[in-house]
Amino acid sequence: MSKDQIYAQQQPIGEFVFDERVANVFSDMIQRSVPGYQTTISTISELASRFVKPNSQVYDLGCSLGAATLAMRHRIQAEGVEIVAVDNSPAMIQGCEQNVAADKAPTAVRVVRANLQDIEIENASLVVLNFTLQFIPVAERLALLKKICDGLLPGGKLVLSEKVLLPDAYLNDLTIDLHHRFKKAHGYSDLEVAQKRSALENTLIPETVDCHKQRLAEAGFARADVWYQCFNFLSIIAQKDA
Repeated sequence: MSKDQIYAQQQPIGEFVFDERVANVFSDMIQRSVPGYQTTISTISELASRFVKPNSQVYDLGCSLGAATLAMRHRIQAEGVEIVAVDNSPAMIQGCEQNVAADKAPTAVRVVRANLQDIEIENASLVVLNFTLQFIPVAERLALLKKICDGLLPGGKLVLSEKVLLPDAYLNDLTIDLHHRFKKAHGYSDLEVAQKRSALENTLIPETVDCHKQRLAEAGFARADVWYQCFNFLSIIAQKDA
């Protein structure tokens, strides 16, 4: 695993891009940047074991290098299942393809390079948006969630993991500070934290939990609530009406 040192030196800061430079260090970057990331991945695999139906599709939307895809692949017991791993980054797709090819679990995986807004969702028993929706333009988020809900089988599940805003300004600032301290405890310098925050400022657009729940209801999900949270990072499970 290559160490993330992308922002270790003072540099002009442009918009954060999931390019080859990021893909090469992404596994280290996300472990050191997202509190509770491994817990989220592990629980997604547990949900896949429990809820994926035979002869259905599973979608990992914004799959990056395939961490959630591979975790689910190792736990799915149902027959006739295909995991569709989707990302629009050529570098991430190349890494995902390599990781899937090196893995020997039996569930079929199809890796697709595409914008999530262009993907058809069908016959799905489980869809994962793991820290992905936050990079989709806000105006396009409802349409994507509606498409997911429409493509889910009755009773199908969506896992939506996001960085969020807290409505209380004091508590929001507190969680941001705790997150920055988490990153520093994992070896990032003040310069790295500040420069990456600037790069993500106009790319990663967080929202409140209530905003996510309201949008999920508008998209057609019968129920949705938070199952995990650490600081300002959380994961929601939503279900289509059975």
